[in-house]
Amino acid sequence: MSIYVGNLSYDVTREDLESVFNEYGRVNRVSLPMDREADRPRGFAFVEMAAKDDEAKAIEALNGAEWMGRVMKVNEARPRTAAAGGSGGGGGNYRRNSF
Repeated sequence: MSIYVGNLSYDVTREDLESVFNEYGRVNRVSLPMDREADRPRGFAFVEMAAKDDEAKAIEALNGAEWMGRVMKVNEARPRTAAAGGSGGGGGNYRRNSF
């Protein structure tokens, strides 16, 4: 299982997150997606812990907690789903005629 951590400060670092979640058990991995254009975190992260019980404790303790001036949203991460409309872009039912 992975934990979704949302509504994070843009000043947060992987080390900050690891430090907070280590209070509830061993952290295996922290993923902090970056906004390439703004060169800062995107405001959310994913944390994987060694034990499911530790993940549950962290979620219960940290969801709704204020940290770095923001109220965090912490819950079990949901698997990615395919975007609506399948793969590739497109304009619905538009079909270009050949001339």
